[in-house]
Amino acid sequence: MLFTQYYLDCLSQASYLIADDTTKRAVLVDPRRDIDEYLADAQAHGLTIEGVINTHFHADFLAGHLEVAAATGAWIGYGHRADTEYPSRKLHDGERISLGDVALEIMETPGHTPESISILVYEHADASVPYGVMTGDALFIGDVGRPDLLASFGVTADELGRMLYDSVQRKLMGLPDEVRVFPAHGAGSACGKNLSTERQSTIGEQRRTNYACTPMSQEQFLALVTGGQPAAPGYFAFDAVLNRKARELFDHSRAPRPLGAAEFAEVRAAGAVVVDARDPQEFATGHVQGAINIPADGRFAETAGSVIAPDRQVLVVAPQDREEEIVVRLARIGFDRVVGYLREPEGAFLKMVADMTRASRLTATDLRAALESAQPPVVLDVRNTGEREQGAVEGSLHIPLAELTRRLDEVPADREVVVHCAGGYRSSVAASLLRNVGRPDVSDLLGGYGAWQAMLHPSAA
Repeated sequence: MLFTQYYLDCLSQASYLIADDTTKRAVLVDPRRDIDEYLADAQAHGLTIEGVINTHFHADFLAGHLEVAAATGAWIGYGHRADTEYPSRKLHDGERISLGDVALEIMETPGHTPESISILVYEHADASVPYGVMTGDALFIGDVGRPDLLASFGVTADELGRMLYDSVQRKLMGLPDEVRVFPAHGAGSACGKNLSTERQSTIGEQRRTNYACTPMSQEQFLALVTGGQPAAPGYFAFDAVLNRKARELFDHSRAPRPLGAAEFAEVRAAGAVVVDARDPQEFATGHVQGAINIPADGRFAETAGSVIAPDRQVLVVAPQDREEEIVVRLARIGFDRVVGYLREPEGAFLKMVADMTRASRLTATDLRAALESAQPPVVLDVRNTGEREQGAVEGSLHIPLAELTRRLDEVPADREVVVHCAGGYRSSVAASLLRNVGRPDVSDLLGGYGAWQAMLHPSAA
């Protein structure tokens, strides 16, 4: 058996290639849209990719099933409850897929979504115990998939939670301890709240350490898995729908188009949003007015999908030689409307002086002085609820970044605003978003809540 895990850090997303090294027959599970790595590995091992299986309709990224099928002729498989605009194979509970001696077996594990499946992997067809199980978003390392994402799709969180209870407590925990667990996501994903940095585990280890896998009543399970979930990024509904549709294929050979200062300004004037992917401090030093700062060195795609509408045209200002990377990362969440990128930004900025501005950033000491002044600013905390429970700036307004675009009216417009997150990444994004919608008197806190705590309690730092 050949078994390969591919892990995408910026989306905390795992995909898998499973093959029989004798027959050279292979299946891909939960692939992303840019499929060159999978195809290269298959070619290197002489494999034929016969099928591509999605464990469910993903919400956090646009899966690459259509790209794989177009490139290889592979069939596309889902759990039997899935309906798609494109031809797909309905896979049923207990169904076996033979690759030779290596075999896959479908296990229905609804709860995160109604159509969710897990896939048992047998290294040998006659083995009584599976080598492992690819659990999709049903079971993570240290957590389980959240059941609330599809509440607006006609299935309630309560209904999904009860399905998930059966899938986790009975089906997955019914497997032998030695079965390896290979999830679809890891730490940082908004598909759960307590995901581990580990990329594989065992059923036995999860039985011992995962809060949702210990024996409990259905009601206890529901209370645990629905409480304290992070705000879902705005693009999740868009991707969950798009993964069902026959859409345009991603073409890796189509390089982003370089734009000079004049053409860049023309497209911007026509309504395109400028995504500036440089470091927050570099952005603060000088940027195009109205640009939204989404630094490349972080959870770029997820953050972009939280603050930008998928139907907006996008102009990119990227760190040196990272323009194509930025475009690919946007494409991974289905944001394909990138018009182009600013060629040689430093030189172009000199021609765009009238359109340039700076961003205010405060230290923790600056913020404390401002709060003690006669006209204190509004402090906006854009961390997730679980982070805020660990401590907060007294009197601060709390709106998680993923909710900010739809809750902008809650931010007072008659006072200065200082935005903070945990360390400074999300606050620069949020502050630039507020400026983009016409709120010029906005700063963000250098070092985030960590810097604020260190100032208040220097001996503990």
